[in-house]
Amino acid sequence: MMVQRHVKIPSDIKTRTTCLCRALQAACILSLIYFIGIGVLGFKENTMRLVADANLIKSRAQRCEDQCRPPGSEALPNGIAAMTSNLEMRPLWGYPKKREESSVSLLAVAVGIKQKQLVNNMVGKFLDSGFVVMLFHYDGIIDKWKNFGWSDDVIHVSAVNQTKWWFAKRFLHPDIVSTYDYVFLWDEDLGVEHFNPKEYLSIVKEERLEISQPALDVNQSEVHHQITARGRRGNVHRRTYKHGECDSNSTAPPCTGWIEMMAPVFSKAAWRCVWYMIQNDLIHAWGLDMLLGYCAQGDRTQKIGVVDAEYVIHHGLPTLGEPKDKKISTSSHAIDKRVEVRRQSFNEYKILQRRWEAAVRNDTCWTDPYPGPTKKIVLTHVQHH
Repeated sequence: MMVQRHVKIPSDIKTRTTCLCRALQAACILSLIYFIGIGVLGFKENTMRLVADANLIKSRAQRCEDQCRPPGSEALPNGIAAMTSNLEMRPLWGYPKKREESSVSLLAVAVGIKQKQLVNNMVGKFLDSGFVVMLFHYDGIIDKWKNFGWSDDVIHVSAVNQTKWWFAKRFLHPDIVSTYDYVFLWDEDLGVEHFNPKEYLSIVKEERLEISQPALDVNQSEVHHQITARGRRGNVHRRTYKHGECDSNSTAPPCTGWIEMMAPVFSKAAWRCVWYMIQNDLIHAWGLDMLLGYCAQGDRTQKIGVVDAEYVIHHGLPTLGEPKDKKISTSSHAIDKRVEVRRQSFNEYKILQRRWEAAVRNDTCWTDPYPGPTKKIVLTHVQHH
């Protein structure tokens, strides 16, 4: 006879087993949630990182697009592109001699050997004042200048029968002369006995002149326009007075905002503007003086002036087209060259006027800051260069 035994499992053991199973299930669920969360967070972080990288790339691309690079330099890293130059001469080896003061201004003069003494006086003064000097030889003669001790210290450029404006357009590009605060673009027939370049620049800076010229000594100079005559009431004058033509209400050249083209001095900013205005094929620059106010970097009645305190003597010596033999009769063909130069100058004046009028008419985005009528200047002489 078999006896069956029944063992009764305590209820607390069942409870513990159930709790354990539930705990394991909960742990599995929590682990699953944890790992899913980690994945989601990782995906979110990766997504955010990708978005940040994309924004960085986009920002860099935009920044690179916004860089203003000179045409032709796009293939180079920005830091290696040398955008400017200067006219300082460099030795073949070693380092250049240290100047007492760096050259902050440039004197450029169209010269011929016949005026060598006037040029010698001028160049000497400007070199002593720390200027860089550039000579444009319109007669093609260079070797005869070697007698002067300063000859090797200046830059010589030669092209026969070319004006200073022809030279300036080709050799004084704003990027080449951008290291100079002022550009003096002078004729050769100027006496500088009463002129000090350093004092002149001091006055120009104090008066905030962007375009200027030294006044002319009326007792010793050939004066073509009243505004250029030296006054004695102050360091600078900016206008002239002439009955029926120029008064205190005048706002246009040649009464105010005007200088003559024999001895102009331009600030760096003004020269950049003027250089663009010089027409490549109009080498006498007649009429350009009437338009200088547009490059004055502000009110032309204030930014253009004539410096009385530092003045020069204008000898009025014509050169281009001058006969080689001054004894030749006035009826000779050689003398007529001066007439031809004058005729060409006047023709260029009319051409420039037409080009300006067409440019103003066609540029609908440009607003004329001086819309009033401009007085026609009387052309009574031939500018020498």
